[in-house]
Amino acid sequence: MRVLGLVGSPRKGGNTDILVDTILHEAGRSGHEVMKRHLHDHAIGPCIDCRMCKKGDLRCALDDGMRQLYPLIDSSDVIVFGTPVYWFGPTGPMKQFIDRLRPYYASRGLQGKKAILVSPANDGPKEADLLVEMLRRSFMHLGVRFAGSVLGTAYDRGDILKDEAAVEEAARIGRSLGMK
Repeated sequence: MRVLGLVGSPRKGGNTDILVDTILHEAGRSGHEVMKRHLHDHAIGPCIDCRMCKKGDLRCALDDGMRQLYPLIDSSDVIVFGTPVYWFGPTGPMKQFIDRLRPYYASRGLQGKKAILVSPANDGPKEADLLVEMLRRSFMHLGVRFAGSVLGTAYDRGDILKDEAAVEEAARIGRSLGMK
């Protein structure tokens, strides 16, 4: 199984990264192929609503950093969406990434894949309720199975390590990937 971790946080090595790394580490230990990308390293522009992805080959017409990510998405079985909560939603790069999944609505290319949400927030899991619902609905429309979430309490770099329940949940999810 291939597991792709996508980090929308601007802080490399921060709380989101720690939780995504925990999932990927445990998945790798269980024999799965893992990879991680930071969305800030890819110039992902916004969807311009040109609707070209609804015609012909059902692909996005924009030529930007998503071109590097689409093949990784296509070859993955599980996608870990890592984003801290910013104003009750995902970070800007994660939102743009999600918007650019539009071609998969018509192609059904994500059908059967699993998604996991990782999201630390200053005020903890209750602060992520709108983010969870936004992604749950998006995954449903894309045919992706929402396989779980890790919602932790953290603000400053490394704070997530104090939330032992969140770190353990990330490890448990990583270990359980591929199980029914």
